[in-house]
Amino acid sequence: MTSTDEPPVAPSLPWRASSIATVGTIGAICRAFLYGLSYTESPGLERFLGVLDERRDIEGRKRGLITVSNHVSVLDDPMIWGVLPMRYLLNPNMSRWSLGSYDLCFQNKVTSTFFTLGQVLPTHRSAHSSHGGLFQPTITQAIRLLSAGPYHKKLSQAPPDSPASKPSISLLSPDIVDPFTSAALTYTTTGHDTFPAPSAYLSRRHSWIHIFPEGKIHQKEDLTMRYFKWGVARLILESEPCPDLVALWIDGPQWAMHEEREFPRFVPRPGKNISVAFGDKVDMDGVFGDLREKWKTLKGRNGGEGLFMGELNEELKFGREAVELREECTMRVRKEVLKVRRQMGWPDEDPKSSLVETWRLEGAKEEGRMEDGSIVKDM
Repeated sequence: MTSTDEPPVAPSLPWRASSIATVGTIGAICRAFLYGLSYTESPGLERFLGVLDERRDIEGRKRGLITVSNHVSVLDDPMIWGVLPMRYLLNPNMSRWSLGSYDLCFQNKVTSTFFTLGQVLPTHRSAHSSHGGLFQPTITQAIRLLSAGPYHKKLSQAPPDSPASKPSISLLSPDIVDPFTSAALTYTTTGHDTFPAPSAYLSRRHSWIHIFPEGKIHQKEDLTMRYFKWGVARLILESEPCPDLVALWIDGPQWAMHEEREFPRFVPRPGKNISVAFGDKVDMDGVFGDLREKWKTLKGRNGGEGLFMGELNEELKFGREAVELREECTMRVRKEVLKVRRQMGWPDEDPKSSLVETWRLEGAKEEGRMEDGSIVKDM
């Protein structure tokens, strides 16, 4: 593809068919588990389906969609989406995109293909990779997916003579390309790997992305959440136009996939009560409008207007005002999740739970059972 070519509407037919098969099959399995082997409720689901139905016409979409929730088990995603009727699970344009741990989900070509077809974006965890953090290329992809797009130019591509410009054919490599489309429709997360760039396609404009802002599984009987990381703030502040936001509250998967479960660990336990509750669509202008206006002012004042979507200069990354805006935005997202928690009958959590300083008291221990009795798993 040259820079003057029209952006493609969608990935190739074989790729789309494979994605439908992957998302649909996993969705059907999750739905069978939730409604055949578990006791499942989904308060607010009909309201959420209305939000999805408004997005059915791709060309008529006005903005992207972000869903956020607490994170209680390794199978939260895809398990929770089993509450959706199959007509949503068989349409990739109506399905969510999510962020998956690079070192777990993209270990080789087999797992990389599976998760990529399942609409999972490769995300580096800072504790496991020097490529992790708030400003990695996958976050840029997420911002562009939520925006008007498509973005078929300057997709964080590697230079023509770099290893990433020539995807490895080794089965041990995570490199994935759609063999029926242009190699220009890819991006790299490290400078050495290659993945399809979903934001390059017209049909992916104003997509739906699900985020677990905690960034880790947190299993505790009172369902206290860990502090939220700031990636969700970038999605809200930088996407254009401002995406919609719906908060969820998850309860029950922690018993189906408890972190201290015995053999066979990979099998979810049936017969558990599972709840996936959906909140109202957030009034984005009322809740985040002032922060977005401050971000636009900050961006204009610091030379950000000429930057490509999702790219930031040093001041917009690390400047005091930028950091404070992300911190406040993330706190407001947390409050939206807590609203749904409260609606489900849970008491207000200790306000200190929202602060990163509180969780630093855990010390150097990254995973396992903590002193407060909770169980943490970095996912």
